[in-house]
Amino acid sequence: MTLRLLSLAAGLLVFAGCSATGPAAPTPPAAAAPDDDGETVAKATEGAERIDGLFPLFRDSTSGGLHMLVAPEQLEQEFVYVVHVTDGAPVGGHFRGQYRDNRVVTFRKVFDRIEVVAENTSFYFDPENDVSRAADANISPAILAVQKIVAEDSTGFLVEADPLFLSESLARIKPPNVPGRPPTAFRLGNLSREKTAVAAIRSYPENTDVVVRYVYDNPGALNGGGQAVTDGRSVAVSVQHSLVAMPESGAEPLIDDPRVGYFTTRVTDLTSDSVTPYRDLVHRWHLVKADPEAEVSDPVEPIVFWIENTTPRDLRPVIERAALQWNLAFEAAGISNAIEIREQPDDADWEAGDLRYNVLRWTSSPTPPFGGYGPSYVNPRTGQILGADIMLEYSAITGTGFAASVFDEAALGFVEAEADGGDLLGAGLPEADHRGCTLGPHLAREAALGLAMLEATGASEADVREHVEEFLHFLVLHEIGHTLGLNHNMRASQMLSPEQVHDEAYTERVGLMGSVMDYPAVNVAPEGVSQGEYWITRPGPYDTWAVAFAYADLTDAERAALLDRSTEPGLAFGNDADDMRAPGKSIDPRVMVGDMSSDAIGYATERLDLVRGLLGDLPEVYAGREGQSYEELRRTYLLLTGEMFSSSSVLSRYIGGVYVDRAFVGQPGADRPYRAVPLDDQKRAMDALATYVFAPDAFEMSEELLAALQPQRRGFDFLPTTEDPKIHARVLAMQRGVLAHLLHPNVVERITDSRLYGNEYVLADMMADLTDAVFEADAQGDVNTFRQNLQVEFVNGLARVIRNERSRYDYVAQSAALQSLRTVEDLLDDRRGGNAETMAHADLLALLIERALDDD
Repeated sequence: MTLRLLSLAAGLLVFAGCSATGPAAPTPPAAAAPDDDGETVAKATEGAERIDGLFPLFRDSTSGGLHMLVAPEQLEQEFVYVVHVTDGAPVGGHFRGQYRDNRVVTFRKVFDRIEVVAENTSFYFDPENDVSRAADANISPAILAVQKIVAEDSTGFLVEADPLFLSESLARIKPPNVPGRPPTAFRLGNLSREKTAVAAIRSYPENTDVVVRYVYDNPGALNGGGQAVTDGRSVAVSVQHSLVAMPESGAEPLIDDPRVGYFTTRVTDLTSDSVTPYRDLVHRWHLVKADPEAEVSDPVEPIVFWIENTTPRDLRPVIERAALQWNLAFEAAGISNAIEIREQPDDADWEAGDLRYNVLRWTSSPTPPFGGYGPSYVNPRTGQILGADIMLEYSAITGTGFAASVFDEAALGFVEAEADGGDLLGAGLPEADHRGCTLGPHLAREAALGLAMLEATGASEADVREHVEEFLHFLVLHEIGHTLGLNHNMRASQMLSPEQVHDEAYTERVGLMGSVMDYPAVNVAPEGVSQGEYWITRPGPYDTWAVAFAYADLTDAERAALLDRSTEPGLAFGNDADDMRAPGKSIDPRVMVGDMSSDAIGYATERLDLVRGLLGDLPEVYAGREGQSYEELRRTYLLLTGEMFSSSSVLSRYIGGVYVDRAFVGQPGADRPYRAVPLDDQKRAMDALATYVFAPDAFEMSEELLAALQPQRRGFDFLPTTEDPKIHARVLAMQRGVLAHLLHPNVVERITDSRLYGNEYVLADMMADLTDAVFEADAQGDVNTFRQNLQVEFVNGLARVIRNERSRYDYVAQSAALQSLRTVEDLLDDRRGGNAETMAHADLLALLIERALDDD
């Protein structure tokens, strides 16, 4: 029987529903012989192309159909299964270099079929504990696929590979539909079995890679997906499936500690009597000293990164210098030359997607999903990192590719969160990805902001080049950190004082921040202060300490002593789970994106002053750009006003904030686990918000500037929307974002709870101060249109607290909101003047309050 007929017969059997449902049969002997009516592998694959490797593949020369050979000794053996995207459409949730599944699989023979089983690696049983005999109880593996054996002999068992790789049996490729998603949102259609095909095969002794081009058809697509998608009715996503031999490197697992931040494989010890039976495995490379007795030694095998040949040549030296900076941290851990950088030749016979190579890759996407992205894949049994790639976007340093997500929104994406008590924990946040970094738009905006600030202040070309190179240097440092296992440290930017962050000699020596793993504000010096480093250019103290934790050859006692240092200011840590970037999320304002210095309130206030001055200078700065459109001026305006919101968000988080210390009991230098932000700082933040966000003149800008915010025309892009710059909507979005946090149920409840352990800012006082900030300045005068919007938004927010529609507000919050509404009502009753517009506004407020207090 030919290979094609065998494929057809097997396919009909599968279609007819033939599958094994009984218990697994014993593993067959190594010298399995074909049945009387069976066929040898050699005969079944006659005429097919054989591709040797970990799993030999046979490709039919006519149909291209694939078969895979599973050797007898490979049955019941564990393999690492990795899925990553080699090309896709970011709008559909796929992009080049994106790692997806990373799990352990086994192949089992059940009668005349081979099962592909995903093993559950989430639990540990101490083999010395008798309970370990029941380790399989109530823990379900996943049978991903079942394939009929089409031929077998002593070499192994031949199965069809197309049903495994050309379907979504092994891994989900198409994202699930999210309930409530608008029908006009972009959606991938149904998988086309006719169009989906194997695009490439790479098979080696230790791994077998199959690249599949999945095609999804959606004939009735309502959303075309933008220019990056040629036709929304048919979208292709290329995905590589890799089966990797389980490493035999002898890598020892390292158990995670909450005081330091590494990516982990989550494991629970079901034989432990601890209240925290966590055995989470740190993700780290297997680095072994060539000379174990030496204090510092080269490794037996370094971590080698290749700079892909797609990388612009003038940027390669910067990338190499940045990557090699990590050797400073490794040398402190006793390993010299831990990282090597090589360049991929233009005539290389390997591709960047080859799992045997760790590659610094470069792309220039029409809709880039990130500025940089640093995923890795691991052995889930030990946490050993087996390989990693780093994706870098050209638009991250030019700013050109983020026009929609960075410039038009300019940090206002988070403010769409509801202020009435809805679930805001995911508002405006990218989908979690624990193997990499996807918060690139923030960094891209900060980089573009830095360039805009330099442009607005008349900086030289040398200054601009320095900024670009420092940003790229920082971006590479950050992404390399991810590939070493480190997750984000959003508290690192608070290591130095406001004076120290501008002292270049000092920051070059100790680092601008505690870690390169933060997402800080670009460090542009205010007027009258010498410019220091824009971005951190070397691993910080936290990075060196964290590398020692994971990579130094330490005894348990030495590692415990190292962790006891976590209370040092430069070693402070808080990751994405702790940061406060979205309204109502988390509690420690020091763990925040877009901040800088140990006095983030002062730094943010200073930044707001700087932005105000730059906005006033913009018309003059761009007046001499003859022969150009106003697009660049408009872009700078968007970036600068976006920075106003970013700094305002930083300020708002200190109100009702609680400082968190994760030091263990009795640890030297430890503070209380929870300490409320001091009253003076909360009041200082409120005063700054009153001045820069809520005051009548907070958003005063010249008519000359506002009349010039014209985007450059491009075809019919203005339709069906107008080209009006929507100045009021932008200002209200900033104010709404701040109010969304201050009136969030989590925040107002925490203000009351934290009084029990030191908070002195009583909720009634905070609400009174907020009410004064919104209403007092123009209580007896004309109310400008910015303040009208703000006051209506505030009253509506108070009404939502009182109505408590989702039962998220406690009674204390409702009482405080009611008091504020009564205060506003009294102010309206006492009003004695104002123009017609102001009086109409007062009537609207009175109506809204009446409705809010109506029993019905």
